[in-house]
Amino acid sequence: MPLSKIAGIGKYVPANVVTNNDLIKYMDTNDEWIQERTGIQERRYAHRTEETTTTMAVEAAKIAIERAGTTAEEIDFIVFATLSPDYYFPGCGVLVQRALKMKEIGALDVRNQCSGFVYALSVADQFIKTGMYKNILVIGSEKHSFGLDFTTRGRNVSVIFGDGAGAVVLQPADKEGQGILSTHLHSDGESAEMLAMYNPGSHANHWGAKNYADFDDAEISDMFMSHQMIDKAQLYPFMDGPAVFKKAVVKFPEVIMEALSKSGYSSTDINMLIPHQANLRISQFVQQKLRLTDDKVYNNIQKYGNTTAASIPIALCEAWEEGKIREGDLVCLAAFGSGFTWASALLKW
Repeated sequence: MPLSKIAGIGKYVPANVVTNNDLIKYMDTNDEWIQERTGIQERRYAHRTEETTTTMAVEAAKIAIERAGTTAEEIDFIVFATLSPDYYFPGCGVLVQRALKMKEIGALDVRNQCSGFVYALSVADQFIKTGMYKNILVIGSEKHSFGLDFTTRGRNVSVIFGDGAGAVVLQPADKEGQGILSTHLHSDGESAEMLAMYNPGSHANHWGAKNYADFDDAEISDMFMSHQMIDKAQLYPFMDGPAVFKKAVVKFPEVIMEALSKSGYSSTDINMLIPHQANLRISQFVQQKLRLTDDKVYNNIQKYGNTTAASIPIALCEAWEEGKIREGDLVCLAAFGSGFTWASALLKW
């Protein structure tokens, strides 16, 4: 059974740079406060009306396809990871297929938030290994900026996130031992509400009701949209930062070591670790835990903030473009986020 390899990689980030000082116009915060807690100095925001999750994905995909030495017409499957789709449905996969004028190929959308790209990569890897497909486009793209609470109330979440997209083309490896060695996927929904966007949508049954007959018309209306939801910021993402941090610093090292152990490696064998850019403090903790030197961990959250599903492919692309990943290198990808879900992938570049 052949391994699958990343044959081409691309990224796209919006031109609009938003610094920490820019956010002072909207909320009570400052550069020192944000950098101390997250490591973020700036992030990119997509144009409000001209750029979408899909349009950014398309730009990243074009680069990945070209670098893979193939064409859009030769792509035979799409796996698209995002938590911020253009529409609630359909998913962005079919929009990419349309925009790139591809054949009537399959398009699968993955909703695993921060872990989405590694989950998507794992799905694509199985299709390549079984021989079902030979050119798979895997995308992580996010437009967070249109759905954040830009007030002091929402600052703990809103200062963290940015927009952007990354994409890879997966193909069968043509060299012995080259490609994705293993992927590892996990979830634990026990604390799902610690990092979530509760609305839009009805949560009646979540609160113990058996059916809508238990409520009158006014109560049902309030379930979908109400002043109470707006007043309590329930239409925006919620995050219990300390709880997420506490879980992440445990699961990140665990899932990385799981990948290494599976293939008979140790942390000292890693040439490059690309962690999901959740928080620079988390990445630094993981680096210290695994005893990795600075040149073996790639972080760019300082420039882009947390782009969730897009963060790993953007960082992977930049590291490769900067010559920090070379043929034969052992590369580990790892992510942790909402769900909670966490995942890793180990590659021989």
